[in-house]
Amino acid sequence: MLYTADHISLMDTVRRFVTEEINPHADEWEAAETFPAHELFRKMGSLGLLGVNKPVEYGGLGLDFSYALAIAEALGYTHSQGIGMAIGVQTDMATPALAIHGSDALRREYLAPAIAGDMVVSIGVSEAGAGSDVASLKTYARRDGDDYVINGSKMWITNGTQSDWVCLLCNTSEGASHKNKSLIIVPLREGKNRPKGVSIQKIKKFGMWSSDTAQIFLDDVRVPVSNRIGEEGMGFIYQMQQFQEERLNGAARRLAAIDLIEQTADYLRSRTAFGKPLLQNQFIQYKLAELKTELEALRGLTYMATETYIQGGDVTELASMAKLKAGRLSRDIADWCMQFQGGMGYTWDNRASRAYRDYRLGSIGGGADEVMMMVIAKKMGLME
Repeated sequence: MLYTADHISLMDTVRRFVTEEINPHADEWEAAETFPAHELFRKMGSLGLLGVNKPVEYGGLGLDFSYALAIAEALGYTHSQGIGMAIGVQTDMATPALAIHGSDALRREYLAPAIAGDMVVSIGVSEAGAGSDVASLKTYARRDGDDYVINGSKMWITNGTQSDWVCLLCNTSEGASHKNKSLIIVPLREGKNRPKGVSIQKIKKFGMWSSDTAQIFLDDVRVPVSNRIGEEGMGFIYQMQQFQEERLNGAARRLAAIDLIEQTADYLRSRTAFGKPLLQNQFIQYKLAELKTELEALRGLTYMATETYIQGGDVTELASMAKLKAGRLSRDIADWCMQFQGGMGYTWDNRASRAYRDYRLGSIGGGADEVMMMVIAKKMGLME
């Protein structure tokens, strides 16, 4: 896949937005452990950055997913990776199924405002006892006339304390775990039609501090059946489709780790030890060269997967490979950059130490490394 002039222009727009609207506030938002999502998302919506591959009739640009990938890659240059992740949840994790399978009424009420940045949204899949093992989740929506009554809880909900709604994966019947789930939109924002029985508790994390994360509790929460996305019982399938865009988004954001390599090289040029700049140490030179080579290999894999995806191919294996490689490589890059910067690298506000904390999530969230390897092994025919 090759970026066209239009892709490059779009990435330039995003990079300017990152430079002017995000990075100057990164330290402040890290300290606050949150960022003003509604304010920032409205600015992005006004630039058309929250729905480039969404239908034009709901405010999107109607372009293919490669443009969403270009935005994700440019967002990777934020100095606080939690912001890029939060935006990725809005664009490529919580809304793809709604855009494809949702009713017109549902898309007008929930998708259009998300594209405009007037609503902040979340994806609700993981639970305290069911993270990467999506099939074993316990949250249940019981049909009661024209409503669903939902009981359960969801963990690790990005944007959770600010969300207007969550795309919730839950059981809607008994039977096979791959055929008994549905995706349901549940309003969350207090004062914005939040149903009774919803409570939200913020979670303190190791990294990604600027992105608020919450646990959501649902106690006899009643929402209309019309809030279901697509067909009942198809939620697992829809969510597996959403995972592909999520994993490619995450891999694309990790490509910006080249910025950390270059920042580290600049630091080592000015840092003298034993009578010469540290960058003249051959081991350091070779290691940075090796890391950049690995990063370019990840770029090729991510672009190839995206090209296959926009052509309608099955990218389950390729997207899983890209996510696996991105998670492991980015934390390896952060680790080496922190090591080479020595004591300064170990300070809390250092770019490398923050990247070390932020990038570590890549091998856990959205499907742990072990799950990615299981998916790949199955595709290889190595296991049932």
